[in-house]
Amino acid sequence: MSDRIDLHSHSTCSDGTEGVADLFEQARRSRLDVLALTDHDTVDGWAELPAAVAASGVAALPGIEVSAEHESLSVHVLALLVDPDESTVLGEEMALSRASRRDRARRMVELIAADHPLTWEDVTAQVAGEQTVIGRPHIADALVAAGTAENRSAAFGSILSSDGPYYVPYYAPSPVRVIEAIRAAGGVSIAAHPGSLTRGANLPIELLEAMIAAGLDGIEVDHREHEAPERAALREIAERHDLLITGGSDFHGTGKPNQLGENLTAPRMLERVRERATSGTDLLLP
Repeated sequence: MSDRIDLHSHSTCSDGTEGVADLFEQARRSRLDVLALTDHDTVDGWAELPAAVAASGVAALPGIEVSAEHESLSVHVLALLVDPDESTVLGEEMALSRASRRDRARRMVELIAADHPLTWEDVTAQVAGEQTVIGRPHIADALVAAGTAENRSAAFGSILSSDGPYYVPYYAPSPVRVIEAIRAAGGVSIAAHPGSLTRGANLPIELLEAMIAAGLDGIEVDHREHEAPERAALREIAERHDLLITGGSDFHGTGKPNQLGENLTAPRMLERVRERATSGTDLLLP
């Protein structure tokens, strides 16, 4: 069984800076055996996975990072090995989120442009793929290119802050609805970085318990935004409920400091993911 398994990464199909082929070539150089492609609210990159696997020798786990929202708190859920059919409830919800995110990005650019040198064309110039849904990361890249922010993290910590004057919310379903939709699509649901400090607050324990009651399959315990006490607490919760425990880099290319393979998933957990999935979607082997 493969030993180096990273179950969280992004390509240019959402807000990563590397195409799928380049992402898997970097995974090969990072000595990964398995990499999950989990772009935000899209399966557009899945079509490129067979060729990327063949070229790199790195196995691919098809996935998605699905956007959810609870009382103005952004919540992300990894959907692994789901049915990619857009006619599912999950597919319909993601389509609504993508459309809302596009409108939200334009409005945020309008607001920012009133105080900073920024145009919509500046933002679209940062987008690598035609299918990419423009979001805050691309606005951040435009601000960096203009010299307004030092890097993406600095942009998110200031101009693009979720509690700042330029923030515009967008539609996302509730976490419970997302979990139910993932289950209906035959997939496996993992709470992504629930102790993420970059969102300004950890995911409330009451919400996590509600997600578990709704059928959450696992928790992404090992993530760079989790300090040791958070990892220990999340691991205890996962073990108490017999949930899957995963780890991932949340790699975005040059957009974030995260490095492929910096947090990994145990081989037994990957096997349990595959055992739980009922969609027919499976690991793509070299």
